[in-house]
Amino acid sequence: MAKKPFYITTPIYYPSDKLHIGHSYTTVAADTMARYKRMRGYDVMFLTGTDEHGQKIEKVANKQGITPKKYVDNIVDWIKDLWKTMDISYDKFIRTTDKEHEETVQKIFKQLYDKGDIYKGSYEGWYCTPCESFFTERQLEDGKCPDCGRPVDKVKEEAYFFKLSKYQDKLIEYIESHEEFIQPKTRQNEMLNNFLKPGLEDLCVSRTSFEWGIPVEFDKGHVVYVWLDALSNYISALGYSSDNDEKYKKYWPVDVHLVGKEIVRFHTIIWPAMLMALGEPLPKQVFGHGWLVINGGKMSKSKGNVVDPKILVDRYGSDSIRYFLMREIAFGQDGNFTNETLIQRINSDLANDLGNLVSRTVAMIKKYFGDEFLTKFEATEYDKEVEEMALNTVEKVEDVMEQLFFSDALVEIWNLVRRTNKYIDETRPWVLAKEEDKKPELANVLYHLAENLRIISILIEPFMPNTPKLMREQLGITDESIMTWESTKKWGKLSKDIKVNQGNIIFPRIDITKELKDLEEAQKAGKEEPKEVKEEKEEDYISIDDFAKVELKVGEVIDCNKVEGADKLLVSKIKIGSEVRQIVSGIAKSYSPGEMIGKKVIVVTNLKPVKLRGVLSEGMILAASLKKNLVVATVDGDINSGAVVR
Repeated sequence: MAKKPFYITTPIYYPSDKLHIGHSYTTVAADTMARYKRMRGYDVMFLTGTDEHGQKIEKVANKQGITPKKYVDNIVDWIKDLWKTMDISYDKFIRTTDKEHEETVQKIFKQLYDKGDIYKGSYEGWYCTPCESFFTERQLEDGKCPDCGRPVDKVKEEAYFFKLSKYQDKLIEYIESHEEFIQPKTRQNEMLNNFLKPGLEDLCVSRTSFEWGIPVEFDKGHVVYVWLDALSNYISALGYSSDNDEKYKKYWPVDVHLVGKEIVRFHTIIWPAMLMALGEPLPKQVFGHGWLVINGGKMSKSKGNVVDPKILVDRYGSDSIRYFLMREIAFGQDGNFTNETLIQRINSDLANDLGNLVSRTVAMIKKYFGDEFLTKFEATEYDKEVEEMALNTVEKVEDVMEQLFFSDALVEIWNLVRRTNKYIDETRPWVLAKEEDKKPELANVLYHLAENLRIISILIEPFMPNTPKLMREQLGITDESIMTWESTKKWGKLSKDIKVNQGNIIFPRIDITKELKDLEEAQKAGKEEPKEVKEEKEEDYISIDDFAKVELKVGEVIDCNKVEGADKLLVSKIKIGSEVRQIVSGIAKSYSPGEMIGKKVIVVTNLKPVKLRGVLSEGMILAASLKKNLVVATVDGDINSGAVVR
């Protein structure tokens, strides 16, 4: 039986600069939904990408003395790396500089021109370069751009126009008869009352005052203007009007366009009007979510209040950041971002609730049963309630996920997490363990904890793709058939022969006072512009006093593992004299964990502790580079760990 298709998109981001946490919010939401639908058995198409043409990018590139393509290539590489860091599982990344996209846009432009829906004229009015938007005199607010509040320029040039006004009545009729089309409902009222009913004006769809764009094939000097170019990506990515349009036939119309509320107008007025003109089906839904705001204002580079998501992921791991974004804000509404609320959420929900539940459960199974878990159980009076709540939670999560209520879904899951923690306090397994005849009841309690954690690990997987693996490793779950979404519909699928693997704490608690200071310093350093590097005529020597500040000691590696979600990082337990330290090193491409165990390495021991990918590192292992490989600095002979290197 063929899988039912599901198509979801983010906006294509404008790569005039690096993206911030607000862009990540949209993309994490789309990824969460895509992962959820895959787990439910859908054939998912998840599209994201970049909108790379326009006057603003041309100006920035010219200022830097490079081509616009070279400029956007650098930014796009950074964006793709960001999405990899945040575990974004897109199926296609489209760039509007892709040849296939450019060809599709040229075909669409010509088709609409031949139909008479695009005509040639001249434009005179106000233009906002940062927003790539034209405005009439009455649309300006205090003489400035109504969207970003920045100054606008008076322009006059020959241009082609799309007959947007022609589709005004059809759009009103469609929106009013399709309640699900624009969500949340407040966005629908805004589009109707603020834009459609007051009257639409025809849309400028070509420019002649700059060159960085898709050429209009039949009129030299014109380039296709941003919205016809950018919005077409949603169908050009599927092969629309190409020789291979199988994906278009399978996935279109899109199930949901996820967009920020500031671009709802373009996606619910211009885009559907274009599709009407082409004779193609309209999107099933456009969901305009709110903003992440700082001190009540939208994040923007011009305000200097953006938050770099890479800094956050490097410190706390992608799962923590993804959880915060989806939990903290009701999807569709604005939500305030602060470092303090982020750390508090990590501590309360991830460390105290989930992390503590996993650690307590695994530790008690290991302590009380080791590798010989009982299969004879004796029920308690609290069992039925936690079993029923687990099954009911699955139903509730499914219901709210279909409405894109991500925060509500996590609230339901964490209600189950907290109820399972309460079950420990009710049954008091540490008391049961004191009496031999209570062992069957103890086994029953611990099984209930482990089974609820199995179900929880599945429910959180769309939101936090790495944490479930860590949970299952510690619980000893290897049977893939009980890791599926469908397996959550029946309680008790976990094998009664439990063999746990006690590991590191999944979410260590953060010292909020110290961490806030360190995080603010890291974010401040990350915002600093690179300084011009001048060639020095003399060698940059350091004094013997500078070198003496570095403390080097011999350490013996007693344990080593890969850092989850990081290809290059190993985390080692290193015995240095009488103490054991945890050190994260970027040597995983050159050494396996097994190769490191037993090595006597040279360690810098007086470095300030930091977190890498959310894992604490208390020093540095010295290594030399040999071409693409790293060679760890070791010592020969019978030298004890803790010996000072002089």
